[in-house]
Amino acid sequence: MQTNFSESQLKNKDNHSAEKIFKKCVHCGMCNATCPTFKILGDELDGPRGRIYLIQDMLENEKKPTANVVKHIDRCLSCYSCMTTCPAGVNYMHLIDHGRKYIEQNYERPFFDKFLRSFLSKVLSNTEYFKIVSIFSKITKPFSFILPNKIKDMINLMPDSFPKKTLKYKEIYKAKTKKKIARVALLTGCVQKEISPQINEATIRILNRHGVEVITPKKIKCCGSLSHHLGKNDDAYKNFKNNIITWYDEYLDGNLDAILSNTSGCGTTLKDYGFIFRNDKELKKKAKKISELSKDVSEYLSENLNLKIKKKKKKYRIAYHSPCSMQHGQKVHSQPIELLSKTKNDILEIPDGHICCGSAGTYNILQNKIAKQLLRDKVRNIESLKPNIISTGNIGCITQISIGTNIPILHTIELLDWYTGGPKPNIIKQK
Repeated sequence: MQTNFSESQLKNKDNHSAEKIFKKCVHCGMCNATCPTFKILGDELDGPRGRIYLIQDMLENEKKPTANVVKHIDRCLSCYSCMTTCPAGVNYMHLIDHGRKYIEQNYERPFFDKFLRSFLSKVLSNTEYFKIVSIFSKITKPFSFILPNKIKDMINLMPDSFPKKTLKYKEIYKAKTKKKIARVALLTGCVQKEISPQINEATIRILNRHGVEVITPKKIKCCGSLSHHLGKNDDAYKNFKNNIITWYDEYLDGNLDAILSNTSGCGTTLKDYGFIFRNDKELKKKAKKISELSKDVSEYLSENLNLKIKKKKKKYRIAYHSPCSMQHGQKVHSQPIELLSKTKNDILEIPDGHICCGSAGTYNILQNKIAKQLLRDKVRNIESLKPNIISTGNIGCITQISIGTNIPILHTIELLDWYTGGPKPNIIKQK
């Protein structure tokens, strides 16, 4: 793609990085073939190639974003399926993030839209705020039919209650074996640790059981991905910097072997810290090291541990849903399937598994119509396999898919924990 940035514009380091990405694009349109929004809406501007043109036009001509441009950029799921498809290696993730940042700085959104985005950014990244909002949601749920659709959908996504935690919080969870083989940090997440604490508990148990010490420093905050993808970089960067410094100190002082995430959306952002802080003299080196240490929990298990699988009497049909942020954002797809296959169950890959379920962070609230269509398509494809269980590696996908089906859905680590000596997941007990 030809670019026309001026020398003064290229002094802006974000523009300089964007120009390099623009030049890789060869206009082939293969990205549109796997783009969920292009598939549904059929509009060139609702595909990656069209959005790239919109972002380039805004940046080069220093245009104030119009409502129409913002509409098409907002409709992007950030599923990154286009990056898996692109033969030229265009890093669309960095372009769409830059485009959103530019919009946030140069576009005045309508009041309700602005309020809702700020509300989501604050509440979903803070567990205390989330608990308070959940109480109000429970009270207002019977009257939600009189509220705007976006608020109604948000209320329906909120839990009525929070599960009891079975593992007492500690900063250090020691290995259960005679010899400790590794020491890792676990990002416990924001909403996830409240609505599905069993995911972190299963992660800690399976790691401890196989000789890995797990640390969960109190200083660690939200990974920053939700705010980052909403273009709210001031909020995101505070968390980015705090986490980088905290983990880097642990790396220097405590021989940290890896930083693990069991929420793939968070993991994708952790792996991008190095790029985000590439021009920061103070944090560049530290951010790069944190990204190098970051791994999805399934990636780490696959590469570093020989899981001791215990046989079960019953054999299950397990449909594996590969989260977009994992398969496209982190290029981690085969590892969870291979780990699940060791349980000797029937592991089924879902038709059109590269297409998003519609969760995508806050997308199922902000773009609820498109999200609902994607959910219907995803559930139809899952149910065509007639599985007993659905397995996936992202809390957003679990929450979204569970709305559309009664098939039990579990995090992959819950199943692996069970098959290596952990408790049977409650959702299976109930069935």
